[in-house]
Amino acid sequence: MLSKILSKEECASCKFCCSFRRKSLWESPLFPKENLIKLKELFPDFKVKTVSNSFFTFDISGNYKSQDPEEEALCPFLDSSKGCSLPEELKPMDCKIWPLRIVRHKNDSDKYSPALTPTCPSINKVPFSQLQTFVKDELEQVLMDYAGKHPDIIKDYDEFFKFI
Repeated sequence: MLSKILSKEECASCKFCCSFRRKSLWESPLFPKENLIKLKELFPDFKVKTVSNSFFTFDISGNYKSQDPEEEALCPFLDSSKGCSLPEELKPMDCKIWPLRIVRHKNDSDKYSPALTPTCPSINKVPFSQLQTFVKDELEQVLMDYAGKHPDIIKDYDEFFKFI
């Protein structure tokens, strides 16, 4: 979804979004439950963690070698030579829109907006005004519609996020 402003080659060489610090597991992508059977057929060994009645995520807790909250574990669907091994139709919205998130507002939890996760090395090379224009013109309505239908994807407010 962001290929108009982020180079696929740069993203593929970085893969920052495909590793998860123990302390950041709340950022694990959410998969719709209707994709579970297909994913289990393709990846029979991946472990599942239920998030809600509608969503699950992968369980990579066994992939950490220490209790260090900064230790990182890779996404179970990351192929180090090819990148993401998920078929496009099974890729979660969280992955499709990274480093964007849909975030609740600080003083009004019923209101939410697209926001930037500023830790992505590639997005920080894009002028913020260009990102804002792109999101407003091409993604905002898609993101807001998806969040309206799937509220589990909405992240809680944190000063870390930068609203678009």
